[in-house]
Amino acid sequence: MAQHFLLSSKAKTLTLAHVFRMTDPEAETMFRQVRWPSTDGAPVCPECGGFDAYECRRPSGALRFRCKACKADFTITSGTLFASHKLPLRAYLAAIAIFCNEVKGKSMLALSRDLGLSYKSAFVLCHKMREAMAEEMRGRVVGGEGRVAETDGAYFGGYVKPANLHEARKDRRFARNQNGKRECVVIVRERGGNTVPAVFKSEGSALAWIKSHVTKETILNADEAPSWNGLHSRYEMKRINHQEAYSRDGACTNWAESYFSRLRRAEIGHHHHLAGPYLLRYAQEASWREDNRRVDNGNQIRRVATLALGHKPSVDFSGYWQRHVTAA
Repeated sequence: MAQHFLLSSKAKTLTLAHVFRMTDPEAETMFRQVRWPSTDGAPVCPECGGFDAYECRRPSGALRFRCKACKADFTITSGTLFASHKLPLRAYLAAIAIFCNEVKGKSMLALSRDLGLSYKSAFVLCHKMREAMAEEMRGRVVGGEGRVAETDGAYFGGYVKPANLHEARKDRRFARNQNGKRECVVIVRERGGNTVPAVFKSEGSALAWIKSHVTKETILNADEAPSWNGLHSRYEMKRINHQEAYSRDGACTNWAESYFSRLRRAEIGHHHHLAGPYLLRYAQEASWREDNRRVDNGNQIRRVATLALGHKPSVDFSGYWQRHVTAA
């Protein structure tokens, strides 16, 4: 029997031990090549785009550049998700490696212990990495002629603690017995392709979004929930009744269900509570992990670093704990 990819040496091309053995100049060189690949790591001024800059290190030894054209000072992370960083670059590389190596997500409390950070720093850092991952999904459209995609929904959040006495307990499946905080993660997943998640109040609210993210020629699979009936007018639909079978005559939603399995295990095993404004971030992280489950960890780490260094400062998490936004 063929060896599973994750068990093979091909899946492990960058170890955490290698990251911690890096010197600060080696980490700087790696980040420079990721930030400025077109110049092979030579600095490019983010203010004027000039190529004539020289090193001007701070007294602490932190790397800084000064542009000869506009006299602006900048660092490798200026104008990126990691702008105004306080930790050495090697620590950020280690954080990305730890984050990517986890199959179903990484507890932010555990990351704070791994790197000796405060929980607040680990919380913001993890959400910035999720924001970088989400950049790959911006404007993504799946499907096409002859392609098969699946859609499904699952509800998260809105937990209501049951009453102590059995006779006082209520059926929380009814809206009148909920607290209004429960939200639905809707996923569209192309077989052999990419995944696109979104968050709505219900499955039925996602129809317009699905139509804008799945091309018309796609064969779309869904379960027999009435929420998906409105898709028949646009797509060739295959429906499966899960009370009778998981798969029948080529109709199934197993790819979508595998995504929710990952997200549920992340919720149960790591985060314990996924809800509110952060739910979409966690859904996008699970989508990125699912799409890249057959990519070696070295490439995963480099991709996340590239996305973070190519992204502007976070609108949501710059100055998060100070309750103000510093990103322009």
